[in-house]
Amino acid sequence: MKHTYNISGITCSGCQSKVKGLLEKVAGIKKVEVNLLSGDTMIEMDKHISTDTLQKALKDYPKYQLSEIAKQNHAPIQKFEQDEKKTWLQTYKPVLLIFGYITGITLLVEWAQGDFIWMRWMNHFMAGFFLVFSFFKLLNLKGFAESYAMYDVVAKKWNGWGYVYAFTELALGLAFLTGFNPILTNIVTFVVMTVSIIGVLQSVLNKHKIKCACLGDVFNLPMSTITIIEDALMIGMSAIMLLTML
Repeated sequence: MKHTYNISGITCSGCQSKVKGLLEKVAGIKKVEVNLLSGDTMIEMDKHISTDTLQKALKDYPKYQLSEIAKQNHAPIQKFEQDEKKTWLQTYKPVLLIFGYITGITLLVEWAQGDFIWMRWMNHFMAGFFLVFSFFKLLNLKGFAESYAMYDVVAKKWNGWGYVYAFTELALGLAFLTGFNPILTNIVTFVVMTVSIIGVLQSVLNKHKIKCACLGDVFNLPMSTITIIEDALMIGMSAIMLLTML
């Protein structure tokens, strides 16, 4: 007999393999097929196995929540189909709006000063970037940390790094805003963002269909070259400022 379930919390191919492996260990299960994109899971079993028993097989990973799908219930599939129909602009609208606001406001600051100084503008832009992006991460710190651990090279080895990273961004934003020790601030930025971009590059180059955690757990954004550009922009700006100051 076959039953269909929906399992939430599956965000990458690693999650897909983990869930499949855990469920296949349950006595009586013959075959498990997990849809990475929708979370829908087909389980073929010798005899009926209760939903509670299946959920217990995932108990060590509480982010995976299993529920049986009624025949009339197609909500998860519909949700994915709606996402599929989104254009590139609709998908990345939140990121583009944020960059537009930060760029516009920092340019207005320069205009109010009566002249345009590149170093001052970059300093304000980086302050705005880190403060805004840390804000979205802190809205659901646990959700961000779990998503970040799916691809970041440090967070994969130490789950606590996701929590530290969000506050590191907040601290960097405040440091750029107040002008605190510019050399140290830019060195930390360069190192942190360089480490961060490694996991992003690996995911994008390997074409992993994974959720980007750049805006925390608030927006459902796919990992893409946009994420690479974000990190590379911060790396480039911090490098330029360091070269100018040293």
